[in-house]
Amino acid sequence: MLTPAFDLSQDADFLTVAIRVPYARVSEFDVYFEGADFKFYAKPYFLRLTLPGRIVENGSEQGSYDADKGIFTIRLPKETPGQHFEGLNMLTALLAPRKSRTAKPLVEEIGASEVSEEVAEDDDEEFDWEIEQTPYEEVSESALNPQCHYGFGNLRSGVVHRLQDELSDIIDVKDPDFTPAAERRQKRMAAELAKFDPDHYLADFFEDEAVEQLLNYNPWWTDKYSEMMASLEKSQEQENHATGVSFSEEEKYQLRKFVNKSYVLDKRACRQVYYSLIDILLAYCYDIRVTEGEKNVESAWNIRKLSPTLCWLETWTNVHEVMVSFGRRVLCYPLFRHFKLATKACRDTIKILQLGKSAVLKCLLDIHRIFQENDPAYILNDLYISDYCVWIQKVKSKKLAALAEALKEVSLTKAQLGLELEELEAAALLVQEEETALKAAHSVPGQQTLFSSSETSDSEESGSTASSGTEDSDSDSDSDLDSNSDQDQDKLKDSQSETVNSLQGPFLEENRALLIDGDGVCRNTATQRSDVSQGILLVSSQTLRAPGPLIEELGEQLKTTIQVSEPKGATAVNHSNMQERQLSGAK
Repeated sequence: MLTPAFDLSQDADFLTVAIRVPYARVSEFDVYFEGADFKFYAKPYFLRLTLPGRIVENGSEQGSYDADKGIFTIRLPKETPGQHFEGLNMLTALLAPRKSRTAKPLVEEIGASEVSEEVAEDDDEEFDWEIEQTPYEEVSESALNPQCHYGFGNLRSGVVHRLQDELSDIIDVKDPDFTPAAERRQKRMAAELAKFDPDHYLADFFEDEAVEQLLNYNPWWTDKYSEMMASLEKSQEQENHATGVSFSEEEKYQLRKFVNKSYVLDKRACRQVYYSLIDILLAYCYDIRVTEGEKNVESAWNIRKLSPTLCWLETWTNVHEVMVSFGRRVLCYPLFRHFKLATKACRDTIKILQLGKSAVLKCLLDIHRIFQENDPAYILNDLYISDYCVWIQKVKSKKLAALAEALKEVSLTKAQLGLELEELEAAALLVQEEETALKAAHSVPGQQTLFSSSETSDSEESGSTASSGTEDSDSDSDSDLDSNSDQDQDKLKDSQSETVNSLQGPFLEENRALLIDGDGVCRNTATQRSDVSQGILLVSSQTLRAPGPLIEELGEQLKTTIQVSEPKGATAVNHSNMQERQLSGAK
């Protein structure tokens, strides 16, 4: 017998079952329904469903067949009109036999009070997410189990030992069958510290244009979440919106391929299953965001590397541990290592959990498909993802909503990651400020610096020549030019002082003028000798020996300016002084 493809939908009064049976004998088919049981037979197809609500036969049922599409459509009246059937898209759970929907322990305590299934479900609704404290007990080494457990609900052991060659490429822990959970955690944290790269982190921290683009991306659950919140504002129940997440034909085919199982989990194992679910969803949300919804060949690596549950077979005791571990791995392993990506993935996970188990199942199916297409990672489906896809279909959305609230209350900070991020960022910002200040100090172009040096040297030469010429004229021509030369000398000094001060004033006021010594090193004028009263900077003789072409040109212009401003009497004195020097040299 073949199980046909089917789809269920509902309105206020009817449940509609659409069954695709191509090449079936339409003349020979049989439909049976009563209570929560539905059966359909049309050779060679057989379909048996265990419905989440009760239906009734009252004469209003309808049936039709589309010969072109090969689809039977059957409308069945609800026993309670207006009742909402939850989980109509959980195809694996619907295909499970009714007797296997609940798993009771094979060994029960004699004399224990019997608790009905409804009461047990009510107690299970109030799930406490706080840390369960148990007293410490000393255990001898001989009493320890030689093989450690892992996998979904810690129900597996000895698998890695048999598949060591295949799992060595996807699991970081070595020999997990004989490595206790506490030792795995210590080795994982040591590996994360060794992998953390401060340069990579700071590069993404300061140059975050690409990260900001990824943070602005809206995955598919963003619109669904907005629609749900808009509907909740209209005072409708949340269960009525979980069906807003629909599955594609490929996803429905995946659901039909899963084998239904029953899981016997104690309270501790049940907690670990929920916590590991958060861990896996966080890694998946990160991958969807950094790939902007277009999964690539690195998606399988991203998901399993960022999830310690998958790559270290880690187990958890509270939600905060999961968040801290995920934040550390985001900053150690993937391409984009930014703290905001970790917090954004946390908010995405909260939205998915609040949307209900349909959204969670859709994400798990996507992870299952990613791992199935990756050669070494497909084993993780057998250890975790396939069981999650079956188990989540039987979980009530109220539990996932409570888990989302617990995740929302957790606040993740950089200090909690243990990577000294705040100290690293503070040091980097200090270095950046120093570099900015250094650039500002050297922001004056080299040509302006040379201008100040050449102008100062040329001014000093002109001033010294003029003063020496004046002194010679006073000694040689006392009788003729005594009074005139003194007046002209004072006027010349005043004009030279004004010219030099006008050229060097801004540099002296800001104390930013630079001088170049013989070795080509720039020095601040504050460290050089200066005549503040006259505003003249003293320059080494080596600087004046080898001026550049541009400096020579500016020096000539400066000399011309000073000569033009000299009085006629001073020019005559200087000219006579030059003639006397030439005659004395000739002698």
